[in-house]
Amino acid sequence: MIHGMKHLLTSQRGFSLVELSIVLVIVALLSSSLMFGLSAQRDAAANLEARTQLDMAKEALLGFAITNGRLPCPATPTLANTDTNAGIEDRTNAASPCNRRYGVLPWVTLGLPETDPWGQRLTYYADSAFTGPLSAGVLASFTLDTVGNANIKDNPVSGYNVASELPAVLLSHGPRSDGGYQSTGTKLGTPTGDEAENADLNTTFISHTASTNFDDLVTWIVPAILKSRMVAVGKLP
Repeated sequence: MIHGMKHLLTSQRGFSLVELSIVLVIVALLSSSLMFGLSAQRDAAANLEARTQLDMAKEALLGFAITNGRLPCPATPTLANTDTNAGIEDRTNAASPCNRRYGVLPWVTLGLPETDPWGQRLTYYADSAFTGPLSAGVLASFTLDTVGNANIKDNPVSGYNVASELPAVLLSHGPRSDGGYQSTGTKLGTPTGDEAENADLNTTFISHTASTNFDDLVTWIVPAILKSRMVAVGKLP
């Protein structure tokens, strides 16, 4: 009877330290896997949201051109959103050319959100040949023969262009945000590598799949689409 009681007590004493350690390791592994999965889902959702935002911005640019006969000027990137001129195309008056070719998307002018999912404004380049003021008696500031000067490459030293003669380029600087502007007008980080080409104020931009050193999301206005939309509403030729 005593032997039976001892056996019962021994069998009911619970987990050993080794067994508890194994359980804790398993729980930790499961938790980290769950957290990694949730983080990956959040990143994927943010990237999808940014892509959707870029597509909407591109359509808004095309819509502006259809209505006004030109693309809008970029907005000044360094203005805080408390400034009355923030988010408005940087143009002195309707009869003057743009004050800049490189800036941020004029979100107020277009009626769009100010920032992307990572809290930065969208960088916007617009060729002056497509943003100029309208001359008397014409419906568009450019013609069917007008070509842009922006180019897209898959790396800075590539001998060919992914796209060329573009009137406008639009981009998000991605989750790292280096090169982007915040709502305060502050520029974020110092872009390096391929990302530096998207923030150096020239007409060459880089677009390729994301990597450990590149997370910019880039889109552009295709000249044939822009001109065909203008023809469709009678603004060209």
